[in-house]
Amino acid sequence: MIEVLSVTSEVYPLIKTGGLADVAGALPGALSGSGVTMRTLVPGYPAVMARLSGGREVASFADLFGVRGRLVAGRVDGLDLIVLDAPALYDRPGNPYVGPEGWDWPDNWKRFAALSWVASELGLGLVEGYRPQVIHAHDWQAGLVPAYVKYGPSSTLKTVMTVHNMAFQGTFGAEIFGQLRLPEHAFSVEGVEYYGGVGYLKAGVECADVVTTVSPSYAGEIRTPAFGMGLEGLLNNRSATVFGVLNGIDMDAWNPATDTALAQTYSASTIQNRLANKRAVQEAFGLDPADGPLFAVVSRLTWQKGIDLLAANIDLMVAEGAQLAVLGSGDAELENAVRSATMRHPGRVGLVTGYNEKLSHLVQGGADVMMVPSRFEPCGLTQLYALRYGCVPLVSRVGGLNDTVIDANVAALQAEVATGVQFAPPSETALADAIRRTLALYADEKSWKKMQRRGMKSDVSWATSAARYAQLYASLIGLSTDDSADD
Repeated sequence: MIEVLSVTSEVYPLIKTGGLADVAGALPGALSGSGVTMRTLVPGYPAVMARLSGGREVASFADLFGVRGRLVAGRVDGLDLIVLDAPALYDRPGNPYVGPEGWDWPDNWKRFAALSWVASELGLGLVEGYRPQVIHAHDWQAGLVPAYVKYGPSSTLKTVMTVHNMAFQGTFGAEIFGQLRLPEHAFSVEGVEYYGGVGYLKAGVECADVVTTVSPSYAGEIRTPAFGMGLEGLLNNRSATVFGVLNGIDMDAWNPATDTALAQTYSASTIQNRLANKRAVQEAFGLDPADGPLFAVVSRLTWQKGIDLLAANIDLMVAEGAQLAVLGSGDAELENAVRSATMRHPGRVGLVTGYNEKLSHLVQGGADVMMVPSRFEPCGLTQLYALRYGCVPLVSRVGGLNDTVIDANVAALQAEVATGVQFAPPSETALADAIRRTLALYADEKSWKKMQRRGMKSDVSWATSAARYAQLYASLIGLSTDDSADD
């Protein structure tokens, strides 16, 4: 059995701001039959500590980067957790990364350096009876883990760095370096130095034994200037150890046959029951109970997600007889653009701002089309949920969207393999063409239902990807996956 410590700044169902939490929450269970035991190290935010009743203290720190802290171990919703309880760092309201005014916490460098340093100490046997063989670090918040391991005393501990989104890198001024508990020579191009400062994600990509990202297409894209965000040279230099492993979803949490968030559960054979959910979505978003196509967006409302492209096409969608339901929040300008459309088209366009997990399930179960017009998308989980729920995805042809949705072109329709609609490049015009193509497909009810059912039968589980991760872990410590399963 391979012991792996997963290090993450968020994990579903305890704390979530995006897809990272879903991945961190689902991967341990997905690996359980692959010869891997995974524990998860996560900060002790208020929401996490509230769920950890009955946990036991397994270590304490008198000086954790200038504050006191402790480690509390416990199980919550099937997750084997080690929680870093340091109230001075994590006992704060709301979002894990930003304060009430919407600005990053000024000590984020310290908050996540502490998380990474503690992970490396766990790798050295800090807790009696527990010593992982591999530490799997997620995104910039855990990016210093491979650096602490590289410059530490262990010669056997291995590290995996997963990049969920290259756009968020965790860069800080050089003045923090002296407080990071790293040797002086770590401040170099081969270490944590990045354009004269400290780069947390850069450190992880530089120092890890293996780098993964969350789809094969994105693994190729980030080696180019357009998507590499300044790290493409480093990624190309170590391309032999950079892998794209497609995300999956929790098939129990996202199951239209049992989902209590739905007005009516259904399966591929009872897909007509989706109509009750459509009516519930229309009601929730203040839309007329119409029978035409209902498009939806569940997303952060940002430039990356192509929300400006969407806003530019809302009038077209309404003119063509469609409705639109948007769930999310983000840039004020883009929120206002969508809100303005709701005033121009009452009963046809609806907006609900903020994060709402239950409503997102209902939207997947009731909308006809799920739009993901991203300019770049490392993997994307929204389109995977859509496939699972028979909500046809309309996506840009980038990253994981390209890897998971089969475009309804002529050949794919003839071969009866299409599961959605893709468009490229990510532009207003290309999206407009894709909307018209989707409307034409929707008009053919028989073919549309076939495409819905085909999507619902797609393998969007973790099975294949979990096996790939198990293989990577085994190769790092010199085992075959058969050997690990036999331990």
